[in-house]
Amino acid sequence: MIQITDQVIADHGISKEEYASIKEILGRDPNLVELGIFSVMWSEHASYKNSILQIKTLPKEGKMMLAKAGEENAGVVDIGDNLAISFKIESHNHPSALEPYHGAATGVGGILRDIFTMGARPIAALNSLRFGNPETPAVKHLLAEVVRGIADYGNCFGVPTVGGEIYFDDCYEGNPLVNAMAIGLLEHDNLAKSAAEGVGNAVIIVGAKTGRDGIHGATFASLELSKASEEKRTAVQVGDPFYEKLLLEATLEIIQAGLVIGIQDMGAAGLTCSCSEMAGKGEVGIEIDVSKVPQRESDMTTYEIMLSESQERMLVIVEPDNIEKVLKIFAKWDLDAVQIGEITADKLLRVKNQGQIEAEIPAEYLILGGKAPVYSRTSKRPLYMDKLQNEDLSQLTLDHDLNEVLLKLLQSPNIASKHKVFSQYDYMVGISTTVEPGSDAAVIRIRNSDKAIAAATDCNGRYCYLDPYEGAKAAVAESARNVACSGATPIAITNCLNFGNPYKPEVYYGFAECIRGMKDACLVLETPVTGGNVSFYNENPHAAIYPTPVIGMLGLMQDFRKAQSQYFKQSGDKVLLLGGMAKTLGGSEYLAQIHQKVAGRPPTIDLDLEKRLQQCIIQLNELSLLHSAHDLSEGGLAIALAEACFHPQQTFGFKGSFTIPQHPAISYFGESGANIIISFRPQDQAGIMKLADEYQIEVHELGEVTASQEFIINEDIAVCALELRSAYEQALNI
Repeated sequence: MIQITDQVIADHGISKEEYASIKEILGRDPNLVELGIFSVMWSEHASYKNSILQIKTLPKEGKMMLAKAGEENAGVVDIGDNLAISFKIESHNHPSALEPYHGAATGVGGILRDIFTMGARPIAALNSLRFGNPETPAVKHLLAEVVRGIADYGNCFGVPTVGGEIYFDDCYEGNPLVNAMAIGLLEHDNLAKSAAEGVGNAVIIVGAKTGRDGIHGATFASLELSKASEEKRTAVQVGDPFYEKLLLEATLEIIQAGLVIGIQDMGAAGLTCSCSEMAGKGEVGIEIDVSKVPQRESDMTTYEIMLSESQERMLVIVEPDNIEKVLKIFAKWDLDAVQIGEITADKLLRVKNQGQIEAEIPAEYLILGGKAPVYSRTSKRPLYMDKLQNEDLSQLTLDHDLNEVLLKLLQSPNIASKHKVFSQYDYMVGISTTVEPGSDAAVIRIRNSDKAIAAATDCNGRYCYLDPYEGAKAAVAESARNVACSGATPIAITNCLNFGNPYKPEVYYGFAECIRGMKDACLVLETPVTGGNVSFYNENPHAAIYPTPVIGMLGLMQDFRKAQSQYFKQSGDKVLLLGGMAKTLGGSEYLAQIHQKVAGRPPTIDLDLEKRLQQCIIQLNELSLLHSAHDLSEGGLAIALAEACFHPQQTFGFKGSFTIPQHPAISYFGESGANIIISFRPQDQAGIMKLADEYQIEVHELGEVTASQEFIINEDIAVCALELRSAYEQALNI
């Protein structure tokens, strides 16, 4: 038996104060197995000990909520007709930095399991990715392997990967972000719970055999990436999407047969986490014998079995009378299913090996929301923020050739077409994808129904770096605006909060301010937070990443036939801008690409205006007055107009003549919130103007869609739309 020394304690990421608490909880010194259990369950990744106080301030209530944030494996919202949507986003950043293919693939597998443990069949996957400079060989390799991992797992499992986003910035060099989102459909009666209940009920492990992969993965994800932290890792988990497909079918079968009391995915911290959380939520105890756990490697210790993060495994609570039925169903799907323990009344997690007790811990001290440590960290506004926000941008030289600026921005990695990425995804499997990747939001029809859902992931990390409060507001607003442009009403969000080391006051300030901005935006836009993930310690040896609170937005529409896309569809249509013409260069893609600056104040988000604009665009679409709707984001007005010309089946032109209130470079390439361009039949303009007036939305005539394939804005920009499209589609080289 390994002796518990100060070094062993430190190697487990346990502070001296936390170790003293462990001794007090147990009334004795812990053994190595118990220390390992506390290590993973008190890690930031599992306990949210440095973030939970802030997260609790986010709005969780909503008229459509069936499962609130933190209650279950994933959020659940009611969409009517006895149907519900379960959805969630989570990070797999550190594993993807070191083993990009398997890290990304198992990120997809893990989030899919979170969905089908709720009793929901996955119907869509999305992602949000961040990398360094795409021209460097290392980033090219990371990007290619991450995309391949996402594609292979999703395609083989059989879920359409329908949308997402990719950003590039030097701050993500060496610490890429890989955030995976999944959406599932279920009937209300099949909603499964994760809490363990019923003393004497059986504890059954199902799915794949347990190996040594991913041991201390949760702890590793709670460290900054460095040579020292890399040495602490064991093998990154390896997923098997075909096996997970079998696990999906067997899991849904036992849930729909009413055989499940509780069910939990084995993700971070594996068997330790699932046992602890299920016991803690149900206020019961769980006793297991790890010698009964199916193993794929010989001579595994109790420590290794409890901390293994092998993929495609679940823990299921079943009444004794139903044990054989469950085992029979899993045998039919050629999956392992073994009873390894039972529910007890003593509220302890008790771990045995061949009958000998190896660990005994009160479960309530191991779970999020229980008695695990909770900290409020020191917060300090970074010194750089005032300097950058107040930088005088009025002295910039803006008189560039605007045709060249437009071409260069369309070739920017953050704006350029991501078709070379999403073409690797099977986004049509299941044949329910109504609006494909590339538009503002993906739209998926609910089969055997007229309903559809829309989904988008959004966050501008540069905005959050310059002003975390406004940046987080903008992320929520843009994701909601994208969903609204598709014709759907935004109804709820999930989030993936990617930040640096929370022990650094400047990092914690950014985190707290992003939470504040997210809260304010969600309250006004009526999009409660259903859950998500916090990922701290995203730092390479040089610096932290930008604060990156990724928002996964869910929208609902009642008639899938009215799903809208961003592309012009008919020459002769008129084009309007809904919202104000004023723009800012602060934090813009123009400023970064043309002037190599990250400075200024990002757009200030007027949430009341955002809400009215989104209601207006949804109503316009509902009345069938629109041919397209596209929000303004990176690159501003000129970029949005160009993107609208690039219909998948043909290239349209645009001819515009309108008054601009600022310098052409600012008006065309500056950025703002609450802006949407629309195209429509000329005869529908009166109805559009009337409705916009009712919602108090500014309207500006921009021009018309043409068949000439010329792209003209006033006397400032005149270029062939085909040339623009070629630049846009060929820029990202993977």
